[in-house]
Amino acid sequence: MVIETTELRSTLKELHQRVDTLGGYLDIAGKRQRLQELDRVMARQDFWDDPEKSKTVLKERAQLSEIIVDFDGLKSELEDNELLLDLALEEGDGDTIHDVARKVKEIRKKIKALEVRQMLAGENDVRNAIVSINAGAGGTEAQDWAEMLLRMYLRWCERRGFQTEVVDLLEGEEAGIKSATFTVNGPYAYGLLKGESGVHRLVRISPFDASGRRHTSFAAVCVYPEVDDSIVIDIKPSDLQVETFRSSGAGGQHVNKTSSAVRITHLPTGIVVQCQNERSQHRNRDIAMKVLRARLYEREMQKKQAEMQELHDNLDEIAWGNQIRSYVLQPYRLVKDHRTQVEKGHVDSVLDGDLDDFVEAFLFHELQAQSPTPAASS
Repeated sequence: MVIETTELRSTLKELHQRVDTLGGYLDIAGKRQRLQELDRVMARQDFWDDPEKSKTVLKERAQLSEIIVDFDGLKSELEDNELLLDLALEEGDGDTIHDVARKVKEIRKKIKALEVRQMLAGENDVRNAIVSINAGAGGTEAQDWAEMLLRMYLRWCERRGFQTEVVDLLEGEEAGIKSATFTVNGPYAYGLLKGESGVHRLVRISPFDASGRRHTSFAAVCVYPEVDDSIVIDIKPSDLQVETFRSSGAGGQHVNKTSSAVRITHLPTGIVVQCQNERSQHRNRDIAMKVLRARLYEREMQKKQAEMQELHDNLDEIAWGNQIRSYVLQPYRLVKDHRTQVEKGHVDSVLDGDLDDFVEAFLFHELQAQSPTPAASS
């Protein structure tokens, strides 16, 4: 009992220090001041005259409020449990002490989640994401690997409560997929997923090889921030080549009967996007334009970052043989990220969407690379 309570006091003190440090990183004082400024803006009589501007203000206020409420809640929980521990010790209440120990574990998880959020301070980190997966050379084997990656990311999104929509899917001739594009809607979706951009390598005994030989497959993952209406991307109609075609896919009365699918080519850059998921041609065009705006915005951001010589994992750096992560199923079982050196032996759980360790390690790695200031402890 004495050892347990001593450890609890030490842990609570450590967590208090982490929260105080986190308050500085998150600039909670500055966020409170900004929240007051937004409240004054919202109190003006003409606030609702401009719907787009008011929408932007409301979104910023909601994001600030969420961080402040979470931070204040953590401090309050820590203080309450310190008080509860003192009372339990006075009364010799072992059950309450164990209850405090359980709550401390929960608080630790909440602090880590907030620490991850403070690493998501990039201009686009808070945005929704658009993810594209493309099979590499290797035919059926690579296409099957691309489909495994699609399933992995959709499962990860489901775990985090993000909403996803597959907007384009090109199936392989025998199995798997040649390419897929899906949207991810949720807070900080892009910030969390941006580190997944790159080449992913799979080593396994091929289920498509009758001789049971080991194969190596590659697939490229590209992640873009979704561009909302508050960012103006000038796209001239004369720069677009719009084509319609019949949707391809499994069954259904509508499939292959009407030319509802849309392919848009941006002539100045050669960027091609398409959407065939919706029955309405107009809806497919809207989604395709959203993907095009995101890709054009990302392209411009990469240009600026290249000029400033900043670290960034952009599409130009994605090349076969330059994998960011390896998934080895044979002759041993291991997933290893070659940037952060994080390894996990539970390959099946990773392929089932357990990616948080890799996502968090990349954010911490990126934060260290960008600033000499020590990051919050994990």
